[in-house]
Amino acid sequence: QVQLVESGGGLVQPGGSLRLSCAASGFTFSSYAMSWVRQAPGKGLEWVSAIASVASITSYADSVKGRFTISRDNTKNTLYLQMNSLKPDDTAVYYCAKYPGPYYRAGSKGYDSRGQGTQVTVSS
Repeated sequence: QVQLVESGGGLVQPGGSLRLSCAASGFTFSSYAMSWVRQAPGKGLEWVSAIASVASITSYADSVKGRFTISRDNTKNTLYLQMNSLKPDDTAVYYCAKYPGPYYRAGSKGYDSRGQGTQVTVSS
């Protein structure tokens, strides 16, 4: 079955950086688009970024554009999110998610699987 395991979260000061990873198994990783979504305390799920099965196609929410970079290593079945210039508003549980096909619609939360999440806290 599909398994998505996030790691790399933690406590970081404003302006700092973190790199999240998502280890995927149970499906042909290279054939599917992937996404990062997040949920801040007391708020709903927010789409953050997505990457097609072809790694050259990526999209970002306006709130993270220019600060976050999504990437994937299809040889390692791993999805990444490099987060720079972090702000307190970035505090959330971050989830990786799998779309049902090789492409995605920017902003779509139409994924079919999601991991358990990793906590990111940005605070001084």
